[in-house]
Amino acid sequence: MTNILRTFASDNYAGVLPEIMSALVKEAQSKSHARAYGHDDVTQAARLVIKQQFTSASDASTPGVFFVFNGTGANVLSILACTHSYHAVICADISHIITDESSSPETVTGVRLISIPTNENGKIMMDRIEEKLDCLGDMHAAQPRMISIAQPTEYGTVYTLDELKQISTLAKKYNLYFHMDGARLFNAVSSLNCTLRDITTGVGVDILSLGGTKTGMMYGEAVVVFNQSILEADGGILKFRHKQVMQLASKQRFIAVQFLALLDNNLWKKSSEHSNAMAQTLKKRLESIPLKDNKPQIRITKPVETGAIFLEIPQQWYEPLSTIFPFYMWRKKNCEVRLMCSFDTTEDDIEQFMKKIYELIETNV
Repeated sequence: MTNILRTFASDNYAGVLPEIMSALVKEAQSKSHARAYGHDDVTQAARLVIKQQFTSASDASTPGVFFVFNGTGANVLSILACTHSYHAVICADISHIITDESSSPETVTGVRLISIPTNENGKIMMDRIEEKLDCLGDMHAAQPRMISIAQPTEYGTVYTLDELKQISTLAKKYNLYFHMDGARLFNAVSSLNCTLRDITTGVGVDILSLGGTKTGMMYGEAVVVFNQSILEADGGILKFRHKQVMQLASKQRFIAVQFLALLDNNLWKKSSEHSNAMAQTLKKRLESIPLKDNKPQIRITKPVETGAIFLEIPQQWYEPLSTIFPFYMWRKKNCEVRLMCSFDTTEDDIEQFMKKIYELIETNV
């Protein structure tokens, strides 16, 4: 009998929230046909819910919502929505668009990604952004047009609302668009105990890549455009870009219905709060590992603010631990690894993981 695989590798390894699966099954078993390519009632309802969750009741403008298949597609479409091929996007040197999406953002959009160093917590620094803006107006240089950040960062840390407002203010000062890669946005919202509006339109985000897969959807993400000038650019070119980059689903309602379920009754909050809480539990258990020769055997390297834990472990632990509970090596030089908790991580998972660590300690591995 095959053992059930449990991992701390990624929330992409997890399955599907039962409520999401029920919504998919219900829609699939419906005897009704529906118009394709997002012209159906379910997709329209999902767009309305997103408007209600991300904008204020007094906001007359309606955000553009473009459902896509995956996170790379969301980021590429977001960049295409705001740039031309002579433009550049300023991003963190550890950002997903520059480290984990191959060369797709640059190849498909034609723009240049300008990476800048982050601080020790993975956050983009204001002074480093401004250093890259000296070339504005210089015909010989790719022209910065967008600032892109991940919220939370690749280290699982969270920008505060004040930090986001500072970035937004800087972007507007230089007539740049502010893009947020929110693959795990719901975890950040739960960490800050704020609203979806607070963390996006409330701080001046222009365009958002909204993640669903890592929160418990089967597949699918969304590009949410808050800045009306982006929607109106070039006569509404974004809908054509949506098709051009092969992210326009024909049966779009099967992505939309998942967002409806996720946003209904704050299911996203239940999911993200759980993964965040499991990370805190795992952190406490790791911190309880006894010293060896009066020295810590592990070291947590980044603040634990969402579902991710970064830590240094003894090199000899990596193979036996990751064979049983797969997880990613982040930096080989000092054996820094990433452990990621998911909506379905359990306390038993944590106990079994710790049990293996104590076995390694007892056998002096």
